[in-house]
Amino acid sequence: MTRILEAITASGTEPGAFAALPLPASYRAVTVHKDETEMFAGLATHEKDPRKSLHVEEVPVPELGPGEALVAVMASSVNYNTVWSSIFEPMPTFGFLERYGRLSDLTRRHDLPYHVLGSDLAGVVLRTGPGVNLWHPGDEVVAHCLSVELESADGHGDTMLDPEQRIWGFETNFGGLAEIALVKSNQLMPKPAHLTWEEAAASGLVNSTAYRQLVSRNGAGMKQGDNVLIWGATGGLGAYATQLALAGGATPVCVVSSPQKAEICRRMGAEAVIDRAAEDYRFWSDENTQNPREWKRFGSRIRELTGGEDVDIVFEHPGRETFGASVYVTRKGGTVVTCASTTGFMHTYDNRYLWMSLNRIIGSHFANYREAWEANRLVAKGKIHPALSRCYPLEDTGQAVHDVHHNLHQGKVGVLALAPHPGLGVRDAEMRERHLSAINRFRTPE
Repeated sequence: MTRILEAITASGTEPGAFAALPLPASYRAVTVHKDETEMFAGLATHEKDPRKSLHVEEVPVPELGPGEALVAVMASSVNYNTVWSSIFEPMPTFGFLERYGRLSDLTRRHDLPYHVLGSDLAGVVLRTGPGVNLWHPGDEVVAHCLSVELESADGHGDTMLDPEQRIWGFETNFGGLAEIALVKSNQLMPKPAHLTWEEAAASGLVNSTAYRQLVSRNGAGMKQGDNVLIWGATGGLGAYATQLALAGGATPVCVVSSPQKAEICRRMGAEAVIDRAAEDYRFWSDENTQNPREWKRFGSRIRELTGGEDVDIVFEHPGRETFGASVYVTRKGGTVVTCASTTGFMHTYDNRYLWMSLNRIIGSHFANYREAWEANRLVAKGKIHPALSRCYPLEDTGQAVHDVHHNLHQGKVGVLALAPHPGLGVRDAEMRERHLSAINRFRTPE
């Protein structure tokens, strides 16, 4: 790994030099273990500690197959699917690996007693398998996390509809929280030249997810002038949704939980901000009973901020805690688009406010190839900026995931893999200087 890192950090290394570098037999990776999936049995979700379940260990370099690439990972980031994997909720990920392993002789490699996690990366291509023509050793890349087989006709209009659609590093093995990752070559995209490795690694999953959810015709189809309610507007997803709304001529109504997070929204350019903690919205009277009066109070507050208008789109991802309020505050003919359920998967809402208002609920999951590419293109052009708040070294990934699990972060939390320290990898310093204040909006002292 030392020789690989030296080649990446040295100036002027020829692409051919990467192809000539010998691959190590093993690499460091963040894993969960199949024989530990019951370690949190009986504990409430908030009591489950990723620092106990996540391991940083040496694992063998996987065999490279057709249409695949091995990438030296300089940096990765933490997504909520890593939290779920680390606490074995809603189920251990080893069932995903077992099912994938039954698909073919090649996919059998993924069915192992350990799971290398991580659905983001920025790094350098080391090897490509047969049939890969677009990418070559030495290319600086980021990866989106969509893994598909595309042997069924169902996936050819929208790759997210492929029956064999999976999320890399969550439903497949050999993910990005590691020094080397195995990806399908069609997951690769050019690394934005003005960003550091850790900044470039922060956007892939969440930016692509927010793009499909808000902008794409497969999601809400946001247009100029729309009012968009964004829950958790400084979180990993919400930070990109807020930027996409502003860049697309919409008005984000940002919901946050502290004055500090409200200030970040304003630095992004948002004017309509609700601090739900300060205004003490209580959408549930008890564990089983929602409080419609609070929905109404929340809706009135939104109208105060929008000049009397309801929201056209709700960017939903908290799930159980907020879904009833989301349906209620959506304008007639509007859309609730949901991509996650971080507070609970079982949603309850008053259906009168859906059917009588002719509203729609749209399920949105990650992004197809084209949507991920377009989302990355916006980052490369400096239209959307990384929401990286801080970075941890690979050996402290457990703490990074713990922070995300307990919402102790804002934006995205990065992880340095091969990169020895933050700040490396910038190739376009002039462009970076133009956008530096926006790039650093979320940064907190290390």
